[in-house]
This record gives sequence, structure tokens and C-alpha cells, in this order.
Amino acid sequence: MKLFTPFLVGLLFGLGLCLGGMTDPQKVLGFLDLAGDWDPSLALVMLGALGVAFFAFRLAGAGSFAAAPSVAKRIDARLLVGAAIFGTGWGLVGLCPGPALTDLGFLDLRALVFVLAMASGVRAADFLLDHMRPARPGTGSAATEDS
Repeated sequence: MKLFTPFLVGLLFGLGLCLGGMTDPQKVLGFLDLAGDWDPSLALVMLGALGVAFFAFRLAGAGSFAAAPSVAKRIDARLLVGAAIFGTGWGLVGLCPGPALTDLGFLDLRALVFVLAMASGVRAADFLLDHMRPARPGTGSAATEDS
């Protein structure tokens, strides 16, 4: 039962992405094309997802969105750069992480390339952040041992 609930939630999430058209890159790119033939249908999908998330957080006892661990407490350079990279990737390819993982289930080669590139980018960012972060005295990190 411990693994069944996450599986069921993931399956429901993937089904929602498929039914909402979020796994079709052309539909997503049509939504992002504000100057051309704009397709507003994905805005309705997103609003519906926000409504579900709002009530899910309430039921889970989080109390507010600020209590969720993934919510940024402040706007900083990391958040802005990450959002810019995410938005650029979304706009260029028409996929974001959830739909890309869902498309893997359809054996979509384009989604596989996207997911591998995304995973590589995450690893590269972790590596760069670990090596560019200012050393704190007494942490024993490699950055402090070099000084």
C-alpha cells in the first residue's frame, strides 16, 4: 500500500496531462505563441490544476502554499536563472518535465532526449553550484581546503 498511493497519484497526474493536451508539444507551443495563433486551452488546464493543488494542500494539512518545501521563500538569482532556463526550454521544445516523463511511456524518442538533457543540466547545475558556492569556515569542504 505504501507504493500504491504514489503510483496511483502519478498515474492520475500522467492521465491528466494526456487528457489536457500537455503532452503534445505542438499544442503547448500554440499556447506559448501569444503573437500568432494563440491556443488558450492550456490556460484552462493550468487553472484546473491550481484548483486541485489548492484543495490538495488544504487536505494534506499544509495550511498554506508557503509551508510547502518546494516554494521559494525569496526571489534571488538562482530562482530567476532557473525560471529563465525552464521557460526557454519549454518554449523551444514544447515540453516540461511532467509531460516529458509522461511521453516516455509512449516511447517518444524526442522526450527521451529532452529528459536526458534535463537530467544532465540538473547534474551540471549541482556541480557548478557546489564549486562556486562561497566556503563557510569550519565546513571542511573542498573550497575551504584549497585556501
